[in-house]
Amino acid sequence: MAIELQQNLRLQQQLVMTPQLQMAIKLLQLSKLELIEMIQQEIETNPTLEDEQETPTDGEPEPSPAAEAPVTQEVSINDKFDDYLDWHEYIDEYNSTGKIPFETEKKDAPDLEAFTTNKTSLADHLRWQLLMTQPSPEDEEIGSLIIGNINKDGYLDISAEDIAQTCHRPLDHIRQMVSLIQTFDPPGICAADLKECLLLQARFLAVENPLITDMIRYHLKDLEAKRYKVIAKCLGTDIESVIAAVRFIQTLDPKPGDKFNDDQLIYIAPDVYVYKEGDDYLIFLDDEDMPKLHINSYYKKAVRRGEKIPEETRAYLKDRLRSAEWLIKSIYHRRKTIYNVMKSIVKFQRDFFDHGINHLKPMVLRDVAEDIEMHESTISRVTNNKYAYTPQGIFELKFFFNSSINCSDGGTIASASVQEKIRKLIENESHKKPFSDKKLTEILESCNIHIARRTVAKYREMMGILPSSKRKQF
Repeated sequence: MAIELQQNLRLQQQLVMTPQLQMAIKLLQLSKLELIEMIQQEIETNPTLEDEQETPTDGEPEPSPAAEAPVTQEVSINDKFDDYLDWHEYIDEYNSTGKIPFETEKKDAPDLEAFTTNKTSLADHLRWQLLMTQPSPEDEEIGSLIIGNINKDGYLDISAEDIAQTCHRPLDHIRQMVSLIQTFDPPGICAADLKECLLLQARFLAVENPLITDMIRYHLKDLEAKRYKVIAKCLGTDIESVIAAVRFIQTLDPKPGDKFNDDQLIYIAPDVYVYKEGDDYLIFLDDEDMPKLHINSYYKKAVRRGEKIPEETRAYLKDRLRSAEWLIKSIYHRRKTIYNVMKSIVKFQRDFFDHGINHLKPMVLRDVAEDIEMHESTISRVTNNKYAYTPQGIFELKFFFNSSINCSDGGTIASASVQEKIRKLIENESHKKPFSDKKLTEILESCNIHIARRTVAKYREMMGILPSSKRKQF
């Protein structure tokens, strides 16, 4: 068979994402802090993009007020770009709010981190105590190796045998150093397990009650399950003595190293603020810390007037100018989309904003998508990792989207409202006779909420609530 070349025409359709659409999608799913970081990186890499708060550099002419008079015009994300980048109208549009109100006043607030000192780590605290014992170089080496293998909860993650094999020292010497570190602060440090940790703390407190040490040494599982009668029978004592010992054991710290952890708190900065004024709700976007972007007037005029610059430089400037414009328009589109989504949420969840979480209605992404005429994937990106300040507290936007649970009267109720009811029922239960999952199911059924027992157990675990057998108190 002969090999030959042929040309065939084929008509097909395919979806192509424009660079502007890609940027708009990327910005939608960013949180406020991530967006600010992304903008700062873009300012550093794009010479045509500037922050209005920055002062103009020397040698760059400042734009005259007459030439930069504000011209407000409605923006559409589908607007086309012309060949010579005549886009100066959009710059002033971005700085205007349109239908989206937001606060522009800059409030200087002290940085809380500036008033806090660095916490001493657990390892540094233990090394300091080790050096205070004036150890020999060999003991200091072994002690540092032991301290380096203590985890954040204060437990030794490696056995004495492994340490002896690593540093080639006698096992008895290693055990001596472990015992020395176990006398350090905080009490219970350097234990191999929970049993040893509690026994070390009891020894530090000079506890002479054999009932307490025997309960820790032989009946930890029974303590966890609150089988106090079994403990009393095995140890030959009465239930009152066991309960008194349990109260003391509850004062011991199962994680002695936890208070030295340097985990920093993560502060939530709401993206949207919802305030009630009269019978209506006002929505404000938090743009206080957002850079106010504009295009460098020098580069803009150089491209628009056709000044004599190398063709390669001209192409680079056009690409950077186009990228800067896309970024500004995408930020405006992001703000407008978040506002529309929050406005739709307020409309659907008006009872929640008025009366609280018990009045939260079932709602899915499709409800908001159909209301503001956008795709469900867009709504999902908008609600991702974004928070709203409301009269009922700070909530993630995804919180307002809940599955529905059927009621006996034919209606529906949001799953978050059911979880809140379960939490309140458990808060008000008798400590001596807590509600089981089956009992909670029956109580909810009497409130016209039809729910399975396994669903109650799942919601209870999601809220971090123990089962009834472990909530019981004597």
